[in-house]
Amino acid sequence: MKLTSLFFLLLLTALPLEAEPKPQLNLPKATLNLGTNSLNAQIAADDASRELGLMSRTSLRTDEAMVFVFPQPRPVSFWMKDTPLPLSIAYVGRSGMIYELHDMKPFDETPIPSASSAIVYAIEVPLGWFSTHGVMAGSSVAGLPSPSIAK
Repeated sequence: MKLTSLFFLLLLTALPLEAEPKPQLNLPKATLNLGTNSLNAQIAADDASRELGLMSRTSLRTDEAMVFVFPQPRPVSFWMKDTPLPLSIAYVGRSGMIYELHDMKPFDETPIPSASSAIVYAIEVPLGWFSTHGVMAGSSVAGLPSPSIAK
């Protein structure tokens, strides 16, 4: 019995562990304006940065956000894999109009698909930021980066 336990322990230590991704802290930035409110947003405009998003971030100031930029309007879906922060997300069209708002739970891997197929931006903020600041579906966002930067 001891030999079996030792073998199992050796087998476990030989298997590679999935490393937690490092947080993205050095992405380009933009100032987004929503009415009288401003957000300092990191810009995720390529597949790699969009895929990592806010994974592994353990803090986010109340005026910080991440804006995901897509090259063409499309349906999108987000989840909270490896993301310990509770977040709210806005799905935004090319004109800057917010189509949908959703709240997301830490580490929840359930996809949150957009109802619209015309999403060009997604904006993640600390949980409740939109409702606290009176931002709702139909509100506009100014200062969004051009979709032409997206890859």
